[in-house]
Amino acid sequence: MTQTRQPRRTADERRALVLDTAERLFRARGVHAVGMDELIAAAGLAKMSVYRLFPTKDALVGAYLTRLADGILALIDADATTAADPRDALVAMLDAIAADLRRPDFRGCPFGNAAAEFEDAAHPARTVARDYRRGLRTRLGELVARAGGPVTVADQLAVIVDGAYLNAAHLGPDGPAAAGLDLARALVATLPGPEPARSNRSTRRAGHHDA
Repeated sequence: MTQTRQPRRTADERRALVLDTAERLFRARGVHAVGMDELIAAAGLAKMSVYRLFPTKDALVGAYLTRLADGILALIDADATTAADPRDALVAMLDAIAADLRRPDFRGCPFGNAAAEFEDAAHPARTVARDYRRGLRTRLGELVARAGGPVTVADQLAVIVDGAYLNAAHLGPDGPAAAGLDLARALVATLPGPEPARSNRSTRRAGHHDA
């Protein structure tokens, strides 16, 4: 009987498989608790294949967090682009966070968890976590500004989001974490909203009138 040979994975497919495996294991147990040998075995790839993609564990940790950050920020950007009212994009983000806190495997913010495991401020886990938080704060600032609000509201929302993740990791998604997100929604509701687009009639130059 002839055995069917499995198609060879491309480099991109192998990379995605390693990152998927790293995300599952790192989020469940932490970075330090998962060794490279265990991760490679779980991915089902040859050791050399993995090390060609990620020469060190630090490089893998940075890549895992970068992919996660890029995915989250891309979703926020998509909502910001499609929402006619920036307040709707902010509420959509808060709703997504509330759902994230209720995942069965939730154990806190993956960026904060990974960064806390490394003392070196230049470690990829910490640099990517900082970049992610800067990126999130930038987007909050842009949406709040579009909604006619002060920069302080963006700062307040950023702190509430961080606090919700930290609190939910210990006390669950209800209680203080849920109350914090309700507070964030109330802050969004105080924003005046975008200025309505002026009509063609209001922007006609002086001296131009209807026939």
